[in-house]
Amino acid sequence: MTRVTIGDVARIVGTSKKTISRVLNNEPNVSESMRQRVLSAIATLNYRPLTSARSLATNRSFMIGLLYDNLSPSYIMEVQAGVLEACEARHYSMMVQPLVSTAADFVERVEEILSRHQPDGLILTPPITDHPQLLDCLRKHGLPFASIAPRHPENCIGVMLHEREAAAAMVEHLVSLGHRRIAHILGDPEHGAGIWRLAGYRDGLKRAGLEEDPMYMVQGRFSFESGVAAMRQLLALKQRPSAVFAADDDMAIGAIWAAAEAGVSVPRDISICGFDDTMIATQVWPPLTTIHQPVREMGRRATQELLLRVLDKGEPRMVEVDYEMRIRASTAATP
Repeated sequence: MTRVTIGDVARIVGTSKKTISRVLNNEPNVSESMRQRVLSAIATLNYRPLTSARSLATNRSFMIGLLYDNLSPSYIMEVQAGVLEACEARHYSMMVQPLVSTAADFVERVEEILSRHQPDGLILTPPITDHPQLLDCLRKHGLPFASIAPRHPENCIGVMLHEREAAAAMVEHLVSLGHRRIAHILGDPEHGAGIWRLAGYRDGLKRAGLEEDPMYMVQGRFSFESGVAAMRQLLALKQRPSAVFAADDDMAIGAIWAAAEAGVSVPRDISICGFDDTMIATQVWPPLTTIHQPVREMGRRATQELLLRVLDKGEPRMVEVDYEMRIRASTAATP
């Protein structure tokens, strides 16, 4: 097949290759009528610009990097889908890079990746979002980045959700069902999400006039396995909780698994709920009551804000998105 070139588009429109390039890069100083003629010719000829040629002309790689160190595959898949959607809308590519943020050479590893791929900007996910040495490194090199759910959103661009408020609302839901012995499986203490959701759990207890019980607060790690281990610990208590709020869906699913292992019925004997509303929340039985965090939308919005900075097309900001309570069959009134 013969590849259509920018020269072919220019000849069809009757203009210069520079004008075609301006339209492709959404640059000013092109009349709307000319822009529409160019876009029509591009669609007719099915023209696809070479990334290498665009890079030479603009000194950009037209690539956005997504860095993650997260044990929840469902969360990362949703973030990726949102980032990719925003990248494709701007004719950008996406590079996905798993990392270990606790490694001694973590920052050096990121610098190596940046040197090799030269992305125009980065999307950071928790807990990388809050890695102080990496943030200092990126600012020193002047590389734009957008943060998803940073612990300190001041002076950052990206997207966040009121997780503390959402967690408190989930506890209030359990209280409304008559639960008073409400346990919490904590998220990773290095994640801002783990800190906010614990604070929200405590807020919810306080609003209901309930005392905190350290026995009902078990450490997890935002993973299925840690949810199983935490639930086993809770089920071994002399006085079991009547409800368990896990700081994410993966741990909540682990808790349901451990309850089934012990012959404890959910929600007849114990209610279990989570946070995030990832795909797995509706793929288990009973389907999981959880907080819907629009993870795909957050990935998309963070990328849009980043591209505003990269392309100098506006004033990027920290976007706030809303949560929703998703009440399903894993929670019920106390026996």
